[in-house]
Amino acid sequence: MTDTLEIAEAWNGLDREDDVLTTVLPRHNAAHPVPRNLSFEHWYFDATLESGHTVIAFLNLRRPEEPAPIAKPNIEILVYAPDGTRRQVRKRYPRSRAAASILKCDVRIGDNHAHAEFPEGGLPVHHVYVSEDGITLDLTFVNELPSWMPGGGETRFGNTEVFGWCVGAPRASVSGTVTIDGVASEVTGRGYADHNWGFGDMTKVIDHWHWGRLYDDDYSLLFASVLTQERRGRHRSQPLMLAHQGEVILSTGKVELTEGPPVFDERAGRTRPEWIGLEVPDRLSLRLDIEEVVHAHDLLDDVPVAGSRLVRPLAHRFIGHPGYFRFLSSFELTVHRSGTTDVRSGRTLHELVALN
Repeated sequence: MTDTLEIAEAWNGLDREDDVLTTVLPRHNAAHPVPRNLSFEHWYFDATLESGHTVIAFLNLRRPEEPAPIAKPNIEILVYAPDGTRRQVRKRYPRSRAAASILKCDVRIGDNHAHAEFPEGGLPVHHVYVSEDGITLDLTFVNELPSWMPGGGETRFGNTEVFGWCVGAPRASVSGTVTIDGVASEVTGRGYADHNWGFGDMTKVIDHWHWGRLYDDDYSLLFASVLTQERRGRHRSQPLMLAHQGEVILSTGKVELTEGPPVFDERAGRTRPEWIGLEVPDRLSLRLDIEEVVHAHDLLDDVPVAGSRLVRPLAHRFIGHPGYFRFLSSFELTVHRSGTTDVRSGRTLHELVALN
């Protein structure tokens, strides 16, 4: 049975494209509180460092895939080392120890915090400090591109569910200190920061989403591809941003996504594609060939009781096979611009989150 669902994407144009870019104001990257149990919100920061490490910090009031009745504000930190090892910590806090401003990015969970500054005449600067279980990230993100949102930033699924996305730092230079088990290192690198919010039970709306971005000396590209469940019409929302040097030159949802043959992953308990392709007709094409599954995770492991061996078969029957993947892929990007064609290649990280 398919539910009739009107999906509204907030583009600043008539044909799923931004004719005019939204000027992202400090409040767009601030908290969007909704007095409902099914509201969710988190801020995300990551950096690829000159040392070869990738570091990630989440400040979560609640993530959309977390069961609302048991969800609590939490901090999540991941460190991927050059040798392929991963260090991951997560710490939950009572709601009384979480607060976020509605005026600008300024969020605190326990003693962890992130905030934005807005130099006069310059681009935003974000600061993040997270410290849990022997890992401390104390980093500054200086924007190299303006903050961006696809249209007005929100996709509405009927009258009951909303999913919002604001990219506070589409591309930033990063500096600061990373401390692991008491050993502090001064670091530099390139980073990214964004913010999601909304309300509704996304596990009953979204089937899966792809998300990622890539950089080279000239181009920066961000993308997301969100597919609703069959009973919600199998609708794809596919915002994409392309920047050349310091200017956003394309903000669109007119994206065609293709996936390669499915490959089963035992760690996640489900399949993932062998490769991913994106195309904006007459504008660009992107091919991501997955070289390594950096991180695979069965999301049922995070749900009390449902993750147990005895209950898991029933959970798969009624919930599905939710899973998370972080990929390291080689990419080839082809851009058609001003009568010329540019081809860029490299490697990048991207993710797949499946809620069913």
